[in-house]
Amino acid sequence: MSAKQIVRNSACLNTKSIGPKPKMLPVYKDYLPPCNQHCPTGNDIQGFLALVRDLEFKKAWQKLVINQPMPAIHGRVCYHPCEISCNRAHTDSPVSIQQVERMLGDLAIDQKWAYPTVNEETNRKVLIIGAGPAGLAAAYHLRLAGHQVEIRDANTHAGGMMNYGIPAYRLPRNILQQEVEKITDMGVKLTLNHKVTDIVTEKEQGEFDAVFLAIGAQMGRHLKIPMEDCGPIMEATEYLNLVGNDLGPKLGKRIAVLGGGNTAMDTARVAKRLGAKEVMVIFFSDRSHMTAHEFEADEAEAEGVKIHWMRNLTSIHGTEFTVEVMALDENGDAKPTGETETLQADAMVFAIGQDIESQLLSGVENIELTPNGCIKVNDHMMTGYEGIFAGGDMISSSRSVTTSTGHGKKAARNIDAWLRGGVYFSEEKHQVVTHDMLQLWYEIDSNRNPINEVAVAERVKDFTEVVQGLTMDQAVYEATRCYSCGNCFECDGCYGACPEQGAIIKLGKGNRYKFDYEKCTGCQACVNQCPCHAIAMSPVSDIPFTLKK
Repeated sequence: MSAKQIVRNSACLNTKSIGPKPKMLPVYKDYLPPCNQHCPTGNDIQGFLALVRDLEFKKAWQKLVINQPMPAIHGRVCYHPCEISCNRAHTDSPVSIQQVERMLGDLAIDQKWAYPTVNEETNRKVLIIGAGPAGLAAAYHLRLAGHQVEIRDANTHAGGMMNYGIPAYRLPRNILQQEVEKITDMGVKLTLNHKVTDIVTEKEQGEFDAVFLAIGAQMGRHLKIPMEDCGPIMEATEYLNLVGNDLGPKLGKRIAVLGGGNTAMDTARVAKRLGAKEVMVIFFSDRSHMTAHEFEADEAEAEGVKIHWMRNLTSIHGTEFTVEVMALDENGDAKPTGETETLQADAMVFAIGQDIESQLLSGVENIELTPNGCIKVNDHMMTGYEGIFAGGDMISSSRSVTTSTGHGKKAARNIDAWLRGGVYFSEEKHQVVTHDMLQLWYEIDSNRNPINEVAVAERVKDFTEVVQGLTMDQAVYEATRCYSCGNCFECDGCYGACPEQGAIIKLGKGNRYKFDYEKCTGCQACVNQCPCHAIAMSPVSDIPFTLKK
């Protein structure tokens, strides 16, 4: 027999001990925390929170931008699905993940931290059409992969709907432009005031090897209803675009906004800041059916916006807006009642959805649209035209900055693989760890920091940022609230609970622990003590290990 022998037979275990041999032994495992599972960009949330907890702010930012290159932006405009799924919500309140991200992003801008450098150039060229979140994220990841990247955009400023759709009180323009500059500083070429009208010609003339379409959905929808002698009628994206270009139109003292999404709430709040005395939102269903996030409606109402729920606009005559009263049926669907009311307004802004600019696709062979008007792509985000990819709002009806940023990362990985003659496949994800899997023996109430906002009376006066970020100390506190669900954070719980001396070996900070199966009896004390469920019991036959002679 050699000095070491691989053993899979439980009968060979604990040869020096007396008594029954264990059938199950503990193993250290990595599970997928729910915050990571629900992040559209795939952020290693636990990873950067752990570094913040250790006061390693630059390393935390560097880990964060591996997946998501615009933390100061997302720390303001993301709707933080990670927090909605946070296991800590079952105890007291979710970790304020978004605000920690914002702190890191702002610190990186202040300290002028640079993105990683490109190690090796590939001499392949990629054209990105659209400088919104999907295009910027794709450019970042493709540049890191060593490709030459150029973004072309029809607007005078980069950012897409982040610049021309999201009001400055949510996203200050200096923050947006500084994170864009970090991407261009990597060597990404940004060409503005350049409207692409022929994709194939631009691809061929520029000798690009691949194209990524990321122009978003900026064509607003209109409602076909009777309208006579009415005042100004605009579409929300057009209205917000003018505001983004400092050309905010004065539509009158009384403005009506039709819609129940975030864009409708933003439009109404912008109108208040531009001097409208009365602003109303008209929505055909109830509060539970609006697509806007709850806090968006709450903030709009706090600022004096009147929301008319269960009202369907049927006609406009002058300043009279006729709406039909709706009622919910047994299935919760809004149905007309036949009863009407009259509302008074000087102007109307439609915020009932956007479509992609399909004219750009005319003349491009094999590019198809889905029934809901999005571009059809395969599993690798390529359209029917070889070498032309698409992402962001152009392929998804679930439209948000973070979703588009995730599309940009995914597209970049697929484009990179295709340029190298391969195919990209994402790694299989680990099992998600749920709250009932945790062993919270140290559970204490530790509520999140309140997030300060500018007082309503002050914030409606201008476009000053409303939500105030956390201080560095508050961000560190939030990071300490993370349970590290499913992943070892070296609390020494297993080490202290083990009754067999030497059965658990500490490997040093950052390296976790390992089991000595010659000494382990399979008593499960370590599993019962592990607060984050980073240890699981496994059949002996599934555990390869070495037994000393």
